[in-house]
Amino acid sequence: MKRYICLAFTSLLALSACSQPKSIEDDFGKVKVNKKTTIRSINIPDTSEIKTGAEQTEKYLPLLKGKRVGMVVNPTSVIGTQTVVDSLLKQGVKIQKIFGPEHGFRGDASAGVKVDDAVDTKTGIKAVSLYGKHSTPTAEDLADIDIMVFDIQDVGVRFYTYINTLQNVMEACAANNKELIILDRPNPNGYLIDGPILDRKFKSGIGVQPIPIAHGLTVGEYAQMLNGEGWLKNKVTCKITVIKNLNYDHEMEYVLPVKPSPNLNTQQAILLYPSTCLFEGTYLNHGRGTMFPFTIVGAPYLKDKFKFSFTPKSIKGMSETPLFQNQVCYGLDLRNYDTVKLRKAKQVNISWLIELYKASPQKADFFNTKLSKEMGVIERLVGVSDFRQQVIEGKSEKEIRASWEPGLSAYKKMRLKYLLYK
Repeated sequence: MKRYICLAFTSLLALSACSQPKSIEDDFGKVKVNKKTTIRSINIPDTSEIKTGAEQTEKYLPLLKGKRVGMVVNPTSVIGTQTVVDSLLKQGVKIQKIFGPEHGFRGDASAGVKVDDAVDTKTGIKAVSLYGKHSTPTAEDLADIDIMVFDIQDVGVRFYTYINTLQNVMEACAANNKELIILDRPNPNGYLIDGPILDRKFKSGIGVQPIPIAHGLTVGEYAQMLNGEGWLKNKVTCKITVIKNLNYDHEMEYVLPVKPSPNLNTQQAILLYPSTCLFEGTYLNHGRGTMFPFTIVGAPYLKDKFKFSFTPKSIKGMSETPLFQNQVCYGLDLRNYDTVKLRKAKQVNISWLIELYKASPQKADFFNTKLSKEMGVIERLVGVSDFRQQVIEGKSEKEIRASWEPGLSAYKKMRLKYLLYK
Protein backbone atom coordinates (compact mmCIF):
# COMPACT_ATOMS: atom_id res chain seq x y z
CA MET A 1 0.00 0.00 0.00
CA LYS A 2 1.35 3.43 -0.90
CA ARG A 3 1.39 6.18 1.68
CA TYR A 4 0.55 9.78 0.97
CA ILE A 5 1.19 12.78 3.19
CA CYS A 6 0.15 16.38 3.52
CA LEU A 7 1.11 19.23 5.79
CA ALA A 8 1.12 17.87 9.33
CA PHE A 9 -0.29 19.99 12.12
CA THR A 10 1.55 20.59 15.37
CA SER A 11 0.12 20.44 18.85
CA LEU A 12 1.33 21.69 22.20
CA LEU A 13 2.01 18.71 24.40
CA ALA A 14 1.76 19.52 28.08
CA LEU A 15 3.57 16.54 29.47
CA SER A 16 2.93 17.67 33.02
CA ALA A 17 -0.67 16.46 32.65
CA CYS A 18 0.50 12.84 32.99
CA SER A 19 2.55 11.43 35.79
CA GLN A 20 4.15 8.91 33.42
CA PRO A 21 4.51 10.95 30.23
CA LYS A 22 5.48 9.47 26.91
CA SER A 23 6.19 12.05 24.25
CA ILE A 24 4.29 11.70 21.00
CA GLU A 25 5.45 14.94 19.41
CA ASP A 26 6.55 13.00 16.32
CA ASP A 27 2.96 11.95 15.59
CA PHE A 28 2.68 15.11 13.52
CA GLY A 29 6.29 16.26 13.38
CA LYS A 30 7.30 13.29 11.23
CA VAL A 31 5.62 11.12 8.66
CA LYS A 32 6.99 7.81 7.41
CA VAL A 33 7.11 7.82 3.64
CA ASN A 34 8.53 4.33 3.27
CA LYS A 35 10.49 1.84 5.35
CA LYS A 36 13.79 3.60 4.74
CA THR A 37 12.87 7.27 4.81
CA THR A 38 11.46 9.56 7.46
CA ILE A 39 11.05 13.24 6.65
CA ARG A 40 9.77 16.32 8.38
CA SER A 41 6.26 16.76 7.07
CA ILE A 42 6.43 20.48 6.38
CA ASN A 43 6.50 20.37 2.61
CA ILE A 44 3.49 20.80 0.37
CA PRO A 45 2.86 17.46 -1.37
CA ASP A 46 3.75 17.22 -5.05
CA THR A 47 1.30 16.32 -7.82
CA SER A 48 1.83 12.57 -7.31
CA GLU A 49 0.25 12.80 -3.85
CA ILE A 50 -3.30 13.36 -2.69
CA LYS A 51 -4.90 16.63 -3.71
CA THR A 52 -7.98 17.65 -1.80
CA GLY A 53 -11.00 19.15 -3.48
CA ALA A 54 -10.11 22.59 -2.12
CA GLU A 55 -6.65 22.48 -3.71
CA GLN A 56 -8.13 22.01 -7.18
CA THR A 57 -9.30 25.60 -7.55
CA GLU A 58 -9.36 25.34 -11.34
CA LYS A 59 -12.34 22.99 -11.03
CA TYR A 60 -14.59 25.22 -8.94
CA LEU A 61 -13.51 28.85 -9.36
CA PRO A 62 -15.52 29.09 -12.60
CA LEU A 63 -18.61 27.99 -10.63
CA LEU A 64 -18.11 30.84 -8.15
CA LYS A 65 -17.31 33.61 -10.61
CA GLY A 66 -19.61 36.62 -10.23
CA LYS A 67 -21.62 34.98 -7.42
CA ARG A 68 -22.19 35.82 -3.79
CA VAL A 69 -20.70 32.88 -1.93
CA GLY A 70 -21.48 31.38 1.46
CA MET A 71 -18.70 29.25 2.97
CA VAL A 72 -19.23 26.50 5.57
CA VAL A 73 -15.72 26.26 6.94
CA ASN A 74 -13.52 25.84 10.00
CA PRO A 75 -9.74 25.73 10.63
CA THR A 76 -9.43 22.50 8.61
CA SER A 77 -10.49 24.38 5.48
CA VAL A 78 -7.03 25.00 4.10
CA ILE A 79 -5.19 25.23 0.81
CA GLY A 80 -1.54 24.71 1.63
CA THR A 81 -0.78 27.00 4.56
CA GLN A 82 -3.72 29.36 3.99
CA THR A 83 -7.38 29.07 4.88
CA VAL A 84 -9.59 28.49 1.87
CA VAL A 85 -11.36 31.74 2.74
CA ASP A 86 -8.15 33.79 2.56
CA SER A 87 -7.07 31.99 -0.61
CA LEU A 88 -10.35 32.54 -2.45
CA LEU A 89 -10.58 36.17 -1.37
CA LYS A 90 -7.18 36.77 -2.98
CA GLN A 91 -8.51 35.22 -6.17
CA GLY A 92 -11.41 37.65 -6.29
CA VAL A 93 -14.19 35.41 -4.99
CA LYS A 94 -17.03 37.37 -3.39
CA ILE A 95 -17.44 35.66 -0.01
CA GLN A 96 -20.64 37.05 1.42
CA LYS A 97 -20.86 35.06 4.61
CA ILE A 98 -19.05 32.42 6.65
CA PHE A 99 -20.87 29.62 8.48
CA GLY A 100 -19.10 27.90 11.37
CA PRO A 101 -19.93 24.47 12.91
CA GLU A 102 -19.15 23.11 16.40
CA HIS A 103 -15.99 24.74 17.84
CA GLY A 104 -16.61 27.82 15.66
CA PHE A 105 -15.04 29.07 12.43
CA ARG A 106 -11.67 29.62 14.11
CA GLY A 107 -11.93 26.37 16.10
CA ASP A 108 -11.35 27.87 19.55
CA ALA A 109 -14.57 26.79 21.29
CA SER A 110 -14.66 23.67 23.44
CA ALA A 111 -16.73 20.62 22.57
CA GLY A 112 -20.44 21.20 23.14
CA VAL A 113 -20.04 24.93 23.86
CA LYS A 114 -22.52 27.12 21.98
CA VAL A 115 -21.01 29.70 19.63
CA ASP A 116 -22.52 33.11 18.86
CA ASP A 117 -22.72 34.91 15.53
CA ALA A 118 -19.92 37.40 15.03
CA VAL A 119 -17.82 39.27 12.48
CA ASP A 120 -14.55 37.56 11.61
CA THR A 121 -11.90 39.98 12.79
CA LYS A 122 -9.39 38.99 10.13
CA THR A 123 -11.59 39.34 7.06
CA GLY A 124 -14.48 41.51 8.25
CA ILE A 125 -16.94 38.92 6.91
CA LYS A 126 -20.04 38.05 8.94
CA ALA A 127 -19.67 34.65 10.61
CA VAL A 128 -22.93 32.81 11.30
CA SER A 129 -22.77 30.12 13.97
CA LEU A 130 -24.38 26.77 13.19
CA TYR A 131 -23.69 25.65 16.75
CA GLY A 132 -25.54 28.33 18.67
CA LYS A 133 -29.06 29.71 18.32
CA HIS A 134 -29.69 27.54 15.28
CA SER A 135 -27.94 24.62 13.60
CA THR A 136 -29.44 25.10 10.14
CA PRO A 137 -28.98 28.19 7.93
CA THR A 138 -32.22 30.15 7.82
CA ALA A 139 -33.88 31.66 4.76
CA GLU A 140 -32.65 35.03 6.02
CA ASP A 141 -29.09 33.69 6.28
CA LEU A 142 -29.22 32.55 2.66
CA ALA A 143 -31.17 35.46 1.19
CA ASP A 144 -28.06 37.31 -0.03
CA ILE A 145 -26.17 34.17 -1.12
CA ASP A 146 -26.15 32.66 -4.62
CA ILE A 147 -24.15 29.51 -3.95
CA MET A 148 -22.83 27.64 -0.90
CA VAL A 149 -19.47 25.90 -0.42
CA PHE A 150 -18.86 23.20 2.21
CA ASP A 151 -15.23 22.49 3.08
CA ILE A 152 -14.73 20.78 6.45
CA GLN A 153 -12.48 17.86 7.35
CA ASP A 154 -14.34 14.86 8.78
CA VAL A 155 -12.85 11.84 10.57
CA GLY A 156 -15.32 9.17 9.45
CA VAL A 157 -17.24 8.60 12.67
CA ARG A 158 -21.01 8.89 13.25
CA PHE A 159 -20.75 10.88 16.48
CA TYR A 160 -18.39 13.47 14.98
CA THR A 161 -20.84 16.33 14.45
CA TYR A 162 -19.63 17.83 11.19
CA ILE A 163 -21.66 15.38 9.08
CA ASN A 164 -24.75 16.61 10.92
CA THR A 165 -23.80 20.15 9.93
CA LEU A 166 -23.49 18.92 6.34
CA GLN A 167 -27.03 17.51 6.49
CA ASN A 168 -28.43 20.74 7.92
CA VAL A 169 -26.74 22.80 5.23
CA MET A 170 -28.02 20.48 2.49
CA GLU A 171 -31.58 20.75 3.81
CA ALA A 172 -31.34 24.55 3.95
CA CYS A 173 -29.93 24.73 0.43
CA ALA A 174 -32.67 22.45 -0.92
CA ALA A 175 -35.40 24.47 0.80
CA ASN A 176 -34.02 27.75 -0.54
CA ASN A 177 -33.03 26.56 -4.01
CA LYS A 178 -29.30 27.05 -3.52
CA GLU A 179 -26.61 24.84 -5.07
CA LEU A 180 -23.99 23.37 -2.75
CA ILE A 181 -20.39 22.74 -3.78
CA ILE A 182 -18.60 20.21 -1.58
CA LEU A 183 -14.81 20.38 -1.55
CA ASP A 184 -14.04 16.80 -0.58
CA ARG A 185 -11.28 15.73 1.79
CA PRO A 186 -9.89 12.25 2.58
CA ASN A 187 -11.26 10.28 5.50
CA PRO A 188 -8.34 9.37 7.83
CA ASN A 189 -10.41 6.40 9.03
CA GLY A 190 -11.71 5.60 5.57
CA TYR A 191 -10.65 1.95 5.78
CA LEU A 192 -12.99 1.37 8.75
CA ILE A 193 -16.66 0.37 8.43
CA ASP A 194 -17.79 -1.06 11.75
CA GLY A 195 -20.20 -0.82 14.65
CA PRO A 196 -23.94 -1.22 15.14
CA ILE A 197 -26.37 0.70 12.95
CA LEU A 198 -27.95 3.62 14.81
CA ASP A 199 -31.46 2.90 16.04
CA ARG A 200 -33.32 6.13 15.34
CA LYS A 201 -34.89 6.12 18.80
CA PHE A 202 -31.40 7.14 19.94
CA LYS A 203 -31.19 9.97 17.43
CA SER A 204 -29.35 12.94 18.95
CA GLY A 205 -26.79 15.62 18.21
CA ILE A 206 -24.14 12.89 18.05
CA GLY A 207 -26.07 10.54 15.79
CA VAL A 208 -28.78 11.24 13.25
CA GLN A 209 -28.85 8.64 10.47
CA PRO A 210 -28.85 4.79 10.48
CA ILE A 211 -25.15 4.33 9.85
CA PRO A 212 -22.49 2.44 11.87
CA ILE A 213 -20.03 4.03 14.29
CA ALA A 214 -17.37 4.20 11.55
CA HIS A 215 -19.07 4.84 8.20
CA GLY A 216 -16.15 4.60 5.74
CA LEU A 217 -17.15 7.62 3.64
CA THR A 218 -15.83 11.03 2.74
CA VAL A 219 -18.20 13.97 3.22
CA GLY A 220 -18.81 14.03 -0.54
CA GLU A 221 -19.85 10.39 -0.50
CA TYR A 222 -21.97 10.88 2.60
CA ALA A 223 -23.76 13.79 0.91
CA GLN A 224 -24.64 11.49 -1.97
CA MET A 225 -25.99 8.95 0.54
CA LEU A 226 -28.13 11.60 2.25
CA ASN A 227 -29.67 12.48 -1.11
CA GLY A 228 -29.91 8.95 -2.44
CA GLU A 229 -31.48 7.36 0.65
CA GLY A 230 -34.03 10.16 1.07
CA TRP A 231 -32.68 11.04 4.52
CA LEU A 232 -32.99 14.80 4.17
CA LYS A 233 -35.99 16.46 5.85
CA ASN A 234 -39.18 15.93 3.86
CA LYS A 235 -37.10 13.73 1.53
CA VAL A 236 -35.88 16.77 -0.39
CA THR A 237 -32.87 16.51 -2.70
CA CYS A 238 -30.06 19.02 -2.56
CA LYS A 239 -28.28 19.99 -5.77
CA ILE A 240 -24.65 19.19 -5.04
CA THR A 241 -21.37 19.28 -6.92
CA VAL A 242 -18.54 17.30 -5.34
CA ILE A 243 -14.97 18.32 -6.16
CA LYS A 244 -13.27 14.96 -5.64
CA ASN A 245 -9.90 14.23 -4.09
CA LEU A 246 -7.20 13.20 -6.54
CA ASN A 247 -4.98 10.14 -6.02
CA TYR A 248 -6.99 8.89 -3.06
CA ASP A 249 -8.66 5.65 -2.02
CA HIS A 250 -10.17 4.54 1.28
CA GLU A 251 -7.31 2.23 2.24
CA MET A 252 -4.70 4.99 2.21
CA GLU A 253 -3.11 6.37 5.32
CA TYR A 254 -3.73 10.09 5.50
CA VAL A 255 -2.19 12.60 7.91
CA LEU A 256 -4.41 15.64 8.36
CA PRO A 257 -2.92 19.08 7.66
CA VAL A 258 -4.74 20.69 10.60
CA LYS A 259 -6.22 19.25 13.77
CA PRO A 260 -9.93 18.72 13.01
CA SER A 261 -11.07 19.89 16.47
CA PRO A 262 -9.42 20.96 19.74
CA ASN A 263 -9.41 17.49 21.33
CA LEU A 264 -8.32 15.59 18.23
CA ASN A 265 -4.90 17.14 18.41
CA THR A 266 -2.72 14.20 17.34
CA GLN A 267 -2.84 11.63 14.57
CA GLN A 268 -2.95 8.93 17.25
CA ALA A 269 -6.11 10.48 18.72
CA ILE A 270 -7.78 10.59 15.29
CA LEU A 271 -7.07 6.92 14.64
CA LEU A 272 -8.17 5.80 18.11
CA TYR A 273 -11.22 8.07 18.18
CA PRO A 274 -13.75 5.57 16.70
CA SER A 275 -12.91 3.27 19.63
CA THR A 276 -12.01 5.52 22.54
CA CYS A 277 -14.82 8.06 22.14
CA LEU A 278 -17.11 5.33 23.50
CA PHE A 279 -15.58 6.10 26.90
CA GLU A 280 -17.55 9.37 26.86
CA GLY A 281 -20.48 7.16 27.87
CA THR A 282 -18.66 5.76 30.91
CA TYR A 283 -17.56 6.98 34.33
CA LEU A 284 -13.98 7.26 33.07
CA ASN A 285 -11.86 10.17 31.93
CA HIS A 286 -10.66 9.57 28.35
CA GLY A 287 -7.89 12.13 28.33
CA ARG A 288 -9.97 15.30 28.46
CA GLY A 289 -8.16 17.81 30.62
CA THR A 290 -4.79 16.63 29.30
CA MET A 291 -3.00 17.19 26.02
CA PHE A 292 -3.65 13.57 25.12
CA PRO A 293 -7.44 13.27 24.65
CA PHE A 294 -8.73 9.95 23.31
CA THR A 295 -5.35 8.26 23.80
CA ILE A 296 -5.41 7.72 27.57
CA VAL A 297 -8.26 6.60 29.82
CA GLY A 298 -8.70 6.05 33.52
CA ALA A 299 -10.33 6.91 36.84
CA PRO A 300 -9.27 7.39 40.48
CA TYR A 301 -11.05 4.20 41.56
CA LEU A 302 -8.76 2.08 39.35
CA LYS A 303 -5.68 2.92 41.45
CA ASP A 304 -5.09 -0.67 42.53
CA LYS A 305 -5.73 -2.06 39.03
CA PHE A 306 -3.37 -0.09 36.76
CA LYS A 307 0.06 1.52 37.15
CA PHE A 308 -0.28 4.23 34.50
CA SER A 309 -1.66 7.49 35.89
CA PHE A 310 -2.55 11.01 34.79
CA THR A 311 -4.23 14.06 36.34
CA PRO A 312 -6.88 15.97 34.32
CA LYS A 313 -6.65 19.76 34.56
CA SER A 314 -8.85 22.55 33.25
CA ILE A 315 -7.62 23.51 29.77
CA LYS A 316 -9.29 26.49 28.09
CA GLY A 317 -10.56 25.74 24.61
CA MET A 318 -10.26 21.99 25.14
CA SER A 319 -11.90 20.92 28.39
CA GLU A 320 -12.63 23.47 31.11
CA THR A 321 -14.32 21.06 33.55
CA PRO A 322 -13.05 17.55 32.80
CA LEU A 323 -14.29 14.50 34.66
CA PHE A 324 -12.14 13.86 37.77
CA GLN A 325 -10.53 17.29 37.49
CA ASN A 326 -7.37 17.56 39.62
CA GLN A 327 -7.68 13.92 40.68
CA VAL A 328 -5.11 11.25 39.86
CA CYS A 329 -6.60 8.74 37.41
CA TYR A 330 -5.29 5.23 36.72
CA GLY A 331 -5.86 3.22 33.57
CA LEU A 332 -4.67 2.62 30.01
CA ASP A 333 -2.00 4.52 28.09
CA LEU A 334 -2.68 4.08 24.37
CA ARG A 335 -0.42 6.87 23.11
CA ASN A 336 2.03 4.37 21.66
CA TYR A 337 -0.51 1.74 20.69
CA ASP A 338 0.28 0.35 17.24
CA THR A 339 -2.65 1.59 15.13
CA VAL A 340 -1.61 -0.78 12.33
CA LYS A 341 -3.43 -3.38 14.42
CA LEU A 342 -6.66 -1.43 13.99
CA ARG A 343 -6.10 -1.20 10.25
CA LYS A 344 -5.51 -4.95 10.00
CA ALA A 345 -8.52 -5.83 12.15
CA LYS A 346 -10.82 -3.29 10.42
CA GLN A 347 -12.82 -3.14 13.62
CA VAL A 348 -13.71 -0.63 16.31
CA ASN A 349 -11.90 -1.81 19.45
CA ILE A 350 -14.48 -2.53 22.17
CA SER A 351 -12.12 -4.79 24.14
CA TRP A 352 -10.67 -1.80 26.05
CA LEU A 353 -14.09 -0.82 27.35
CA ILE A 354 -14.88 -4.41 28.28
CA GLU A 355 -11.52 -4.71 30.06
CA LEU A 356 -12.04 -1.57 32.13
CA TYR A 357 -15.57 -2.56 33.06
CA LYS A 358 -14.32 -5.92 34.32
CA ALA A 359 -11.54 -4.19 36.28
CA SER A 360 -13.85 -1.60 37.85
CA PRO A 361 -14.69 -2.04 41.54
CA GLN A 362 -17.61 0.35 40.98
CA LYS A 363 -19.52 -1.45 38.25
CA ALA A 364 -22.86 0.09 39.25
CA ASP A 365 -21.39 3.50 38.43
CA PHE A 366 -19.74 2.59 35.13
CA PHE A 367 -22.58 3.83 32.86
CA ASN A 368 -24.34 6.07 35.42
CA THR A 369 -24.74 9.49 33.78
CA LYS A 370 -26.15 10.96 37.01
CA LEU A 371 -22.64 11.03 38.41
CA SER A 372 -21.31 13.74 36.09
CA LYS A 373 -22.54 16.17 33.46
CA GLU A 374 -19.33 15.40 31.60
CA MET A 375 -20.62 11.92 30.77
CA GLY A 376 -22.62 11.07 27.66
CA VAL A 377 -25.28 8.41 27.27
CA ILE A 378 -23.71 5.19 26.03
CA GLU A 379 -26.77 4.28 23.94
CA ARG A 380 -26.46 7.51 21.97
CA LEU A 381 -22.79 6.88 21.30
CA VAL A 382 -23.09 3.22 20.35
CA GLY A 383 -26.50 3.73 18.75
CA VAL A 384 -28.34 0.70 20.14
CA SER A 385 -30.09 -0.30 23.37
CA ASP A 386 -28.44 -3.61 24.18
CA PHE A 387 -24.74 -2.72 24.36
CA ARG A 388 -24.81 -1.57 27.99
CA GLN A 389 -26.48 -4.77 29.16
CA GLN A 390 -24.21 -6.94 27.03
CA VAL A 391 -21.15 -5.48 28.77
CA ILE A 392 -22.75 -5.81 32.22
CA GLU A 393 -23.68 -9.44 31.54
CA GLY A 394 -20.13 -10.25 30.47
CA LYS A 395 -20.96 -11.05 26.86
CA SER A 396 -17.89 -11.77 24.75
CA GLU A 397 -16.71 -9.37 22.08
CA LYS A 398 -17.70 -11.97 19.49
CA GLU A 399 -21.23 -12.16 20.88
CA ILE A 400 -21.58 -8.39 20.96
CA ARG A 401 -20.38 -8.07 17.38
CA ALA A 402 -22.80 -10.74 16.23
CA SER A 403 -25.67 -8.57 17.46
CA TRP A 404 -24.67 -5.86 14.99
CA GLU A 405 -25.79 -8.07 12.13
CA PRO A 406 -27.44 -8.16 9.67
CA GLY A 407 -27.56 -4.37 9.82
CA LEU A 408 -23.84 -3.78 9.37
CA SER A 409 -23.57 -6.05 6.32
CA ALA A 410 -26.64 -4.40 4.77
CA TYR A 411 -25.06 -0.97 5.27
CA LYS A 412 -21.80 -2.08 3.65
CA LYS A 413 -23.73 -3.20 0.58
CA MET A 414 -25.78 0.01 0.43
CA ARG A 415 -22.64 2.14 0.85
CA LEU A 416 -21.22 0.84 -2.43
CA LYS A 417 -23.79 2.86 -4.40
CA TYR A 418 -22.31 6.14 -3.24
CA LEU A 419 -18.57 5.63 -3.45
CA LEU A 420 -16.46 8.11 -5.35
CA TYR A 421 -13.24 6.25 -4.56
CA LYS A 422 -12.14 2.63 -4.30
